Amino acid sequence: MHWIDLSVFIVYMFLVLGIGFYFLRRNRNADDYYVGSRKMGSLHVGLSVVATDVGGGFSIGLGGLGFIMGLAGSWMLFTGLLGAWLSAVILIPKIHPLGKEKKLFTFPEIFRHFYNPRVAMAAGIISGIGYLGFTSSQILAGAKLASATFVDLDMNTALIIMGVIAVVYTVMGGIKAVIYTDTFQWIILMGGLVFIGIPIGYTAIGGMAAIRETLGPEFLSFRNVPWQTVVNWIVTIIPIWFVGMTLYQRIYATRDVHLAKKAWYIAGIFEWPFMALMGVILGLFSRVAYENGMFEYMGYAAGGGLDPEMGLPVLLRSILPVGLMGLMMSAYFSAIMSTADSCMMAASGNLQTDILSRFFRVNPAITLRFSQLLTLVIGIIALLIAATMENVLELMLYSYAFMVSGLLMPVIGVLLLKKPSARGAFWSMITGGSTTLLLTVWAISLPFGLDPNIFGISLSAIIFFTVTMLERRSLIYSE
Repeated sequence: MHWIDLSVFIVYMFLVLGIGFYFLRRNRNADDYYVGSRKMGSLHVGLSVVATDVGGGFSIGLGGLGFIMGLAGSWMLFTGLLGAWLSAVILIPKIHPLGKEKKLFTFPEIFRHFYNPRVAMAAGIISGIGYLGFTSSQILAGAKLASATFVDLDMNTALIIMGVIAVVYTVMGGIKAVIYTDTFQWIILMGGLVFIGIPIGYTAIGGMAAIRETLGPEFLSFRNVPWQTVVNWIVTIIPIWFVGMTLYQRIYATRDVHLAKKAWYIAGIFEWPFMALMGVILGLFSRVAYENGMFEYMGYAAGGGLDPEMGLPVLLRSILPVGLMGLMMSAYFSAIMSTADSCMMAASGNLQTDILSRFFRVNPAITLRFSQLLTLVIGIIALLIAATMENVLELMLYSYAFMVSGLLMPVIGVLLLKKPSARGAFWSMITGGSTTLLLTVWAISLPFGLDPNIFGISLSAIIFFTVTMLERRSLIYSE
C-alpha cells in the first residue's frame, strides 16, 4: 500500500479514536454509557442502526454473495428492510414507553418485567453469547480486508490491529461514541461506494460487455437463489429485529416513540435496495475480474479456488489508484467497525445488567469504569474467538441463529399475550437455543437443506405455547 493511502487510513483511524476520547470525558454514568441519556435523534440513530446491521456482513459477506450468485444475493438484506419496518410498527410502540418509564438498559430487562428474573438472566446469557460471536465475526471481517489490502500484513497481525482499534474507542466512548461514529462511518462508506468503488470497478473490469461475456445471465437475475436460502434468510434475519440487544439500546436512546419509528424506517430503506445492491454489485465485479485473470499477479489464477469473501478486497487492491485506495479502505473498515463496536456494547450490557447484577451490586461511583472494564474483557474474548474462525458470513449467521431461536418466542409472547407464561418462556429459550446449537455443531443433514434455526424456532414455539396453555388450563381448573 502506498504511503499516501496508508496516511489517509491512519488519519481516519485517529479520527475514530478521537470520537471515543471525546465522549470518554463526557460520560457521567451508566445511563450515558449504554443509552446515550435517552436524548438521541432519529437521523443519527437510524444511520447507526443501518451501519451496525450491514457491517462486515455487508462489506465482506455480501461481496462474497455477489461473487457466488450475483444480484440475487441482495435479497439477504431485503429481509433487513422487512424486519426494520415490522419492528417499527409492532415492537417500538410497546417497548419505548416501557424503557423510558423503567429506565431500562438492555433487552433482557423486558423479560424481567413481563416474566421473572430467571427468564431475564437466561435471555442475558443467550444474548451475550450471541453478540460475543457477532463481534468476533466483525473483527474477522476487518482482518480479512486488511490482510488482502496490505501485502505484508498476515491475518493474525491484522486481527490484533482491528481488534485493538475497535475495542479502544468503544471502551472509551460508550453508546454515544458508537452512534456518532456510526454516522461518520456511514457517510464515508456511502461516499466511497458511490463515488469511488462502483464507478472505478465498473470501468476496470470492462463494463457491461465484459460482465455479459464472462458470467452467465443468472448473475444478473434476481431469481438466482434457491428458495431454501431465502427461507433461511427470512427466519434468521427478520426476527433479529425483535431480539437484537443493539437495537433495543437504540430504541431506549431515542427521545420518543415517533423518533424511534422514524429511525427504523430510515434504516430499512438504506438496507435495501441501497446497501444491498452496492455490496453484491462489487462482489459481482470481483468475480468478473477473477475469471478474466486480473488477480493472477497476486497468485489468484482463474479456477484456483479463491475464497469468495476475499474477492472484493482483492479487487479493490487491484484497481484503485493511489489516494483513493486509502479512502476506500477507510470506507470498508467503517462498515466493519460500526458493527463491532455496537456488538461489544450489547454483550457488555448483557453481562453487567442481566447476569452479574444478579450476584452483586456495583458501587454507583464506579459503575461507569466497571462498564468500560467489562467491554474491554468482551473485546479481548471476541478477538480470541475470531482467531479460530475462517468464514465471516457463517460466523455471523450462526450467532444470529443462536439468539433468534432462543429469544424469539418469549418476545412474541410479550407482544401477543396478556399473561405469557414465565415457565414457558424459560424452557422455550433453553430448548430453542440448544436445538439450533446442537444441529449446527453436529452438522446434521436437515430436510430440504433448511437452516437449523428453523427447527430450533419451531421447537421453541411448541414448548412456549404448550406450557402457556397447560398453565392456563390448570388455573381454570383450580378456580
